[in-house]
Amino acid sequence: MYRELRKSILKSVITGILFTLISFYLFLPPISVYAGGFWFWIATVIFSFSWPFIFASYQPASQPRKRVRVGSRSVALPFWERDKLRIILVAAVLLPLLFWVFGAFFTSAPFFHARSYAGVIEVEEAVFSEDMPEVTEVTDIALMDSESAAIIGNRTLGALSNVVSQYHLYDEYTQINYRNSPQKIAPLQYAGFFKWLGNRANGIPGYVLVDPVNSSAKYVELEKPLRYSESGFFGDELARALRFAYPTKMFGSVSFEIDDQDRPFYVVACMAPRVGLFGAYDVTEVILFDPCTGESDICAVEDAPAWVDIVYTGYLATEKYNWRGMLSGGYINSLIGNVGCNITTDDFGYIVRDDDVWYFTGVTSVVEDASNIGFILSNARTGAYKYYPVVGAEEYSAMGAAQGEVQEKGYIASFPSLVNIAGEATYIMVLKDDNGLVKLYALVNVENYSIVATGVTQSEAMSTYRKLLRQSGVGAEDGGTLAHADVHVADVRVVTLGGVPTLYVVASDGIAYKGYLENDETLIRILAGDILRISYRESGEEGVRLIESWEDITP
Repeated sequence: MYRELRKSILKSVITGILFTLISFYLFLPPISVYAGGFWFWIATVIFSFSWPFIFASYQPASQPRKRVRVGSRSVALPFWERDKLRIILVAAVLLPLLFWVFGAFFTSAPFFHARSYAGVIEVEEAVFSEDMPEVTEVTDIALMDSESAAIIGNRTLGALSNVVSQYHLYDEYTQINYRNSPQKIAPLQYAGFFKWLGNRANGIPGYVLVDPVNSSAKYVELEKPLRYSESGFFGDELARALRFAYPTKMFGSVSFEIDDQDRPFYVVACMAPRVGLFGAYDVTEVILFDPCTGESDICAVEDAPAWVDIVYTGYLATEKYNWRGMLSGGYINSLIGNVGCNITTDDFGYIVRDDDVWYFTGVTSVVEDASNIGFILSNARTGAYKYYPVVGAEEYSAMGAAQGEVQEKGYIASFPSLVNIAGEATYIMVLKDDNGLVKLYALVNVENYSIVATGVTQSEAMSTYRKLLRQSGVGAEDGGTLAHADVHVADVRVVTLGGVPTLYVVASDGIAYKGYLENDETLIRILAGDILRISYRESGEEGVRLIESWEDITP
């Protein structure tokens, strides 16, 4: 009997060690008390050590098994009746562990810590007209979504026959600020296990940059290829390399980015609970992983270098604002009274500001009334929040208004972003066909979403929109932002911007005044040497003013 017991214990130890090593290699659980998955992995490890011990039989071969008679048959006693003690011993270890984990999850919930969840972030209230300068052309907003970017990126990759046969583009694009302009970036990936097996010695040769403003893309070939990626296998898999380098960290989002020298990095967010043991997970550290060499560094969020753009995802940013919006008055109020409760709309856009990427989304009351009470911007690198109390239509109403303007074409609107045009808060978006290709630009007034303008180019859409604002009696003329100047014309130039004829009047003091000929054809009569009295407003471009009206006062 004791010999059988020793064999069973040895079998349990060997089985448990093998299961522990194999399961850790396959599932990569973080070794952290703050990770729920870690505790469930521990429970399976304990069971793997104990199951040979539980199911073994220690009865000597000479001793017959206890049997009972059932009808005309003799049946061995059930397992439970023979081995109660061993089952109880294992259950005494596993059940308290599982109950403790479930209890920790339960007591970390918002029900017990509503105000702690609400206090995870601080929100600065800002003035829209001060923070968002007027624009005449949008170059800092990624109007194109990742689906359309993928189409353009794949088209660019398709021209490279030696690359496209072995690799494909990763389907998750990262929105980055590249040299002060919004760009979407995605690395190449192995096209399956056998492609990895055949190419792992050469690595992944490059990545694709997509310009979502100009609808263009370029393939960038690396001097040193990527060795680690999310499509790699075994030791070349990014998740495995990260886990072995940081066994105790809980990983959040993983973003592919490039630094100021165009070197590729994976930016990995490390998570930790802000409430209880398993509640309100937030980013606390950032890992910068070089996929070419496998070297990495870890730093606090506030110490992340300026070239890093995505530390917090848009989903996390909106979730944290929703904690604040829903739970500030307590958990019961969030369910019943809803006093002061508000939430974000269920999607977000991107804006590049101050060398950072910001998420934009509307804020609405919990009552579905198709309107917003304001907007938030959240910094994707620092996690800072700004709130703008601008009342108007929510984003999906604006998208519907834009689609309705060209309903016969069946175009689909992208999620919009927010700009300041003629002093008016304005949604800007693109309209796509069934193939995901951008066909039109659209502008919708936030306060009055019956004011809708579309155009094949951004300039055309803006020109039409300004005209509609003037016809509706809103915008710069109502807002008191017009100024006047007597101008001695030094030069006159006509250029075409995005298909829209535009006239530039260069004054003797070097300041340029811009007007759209389709709005005012009389501009073509302006000649060098004329003296004009121009009513203008600032365009948002340094040294360029936008002509609202003009008068020739040449003697």
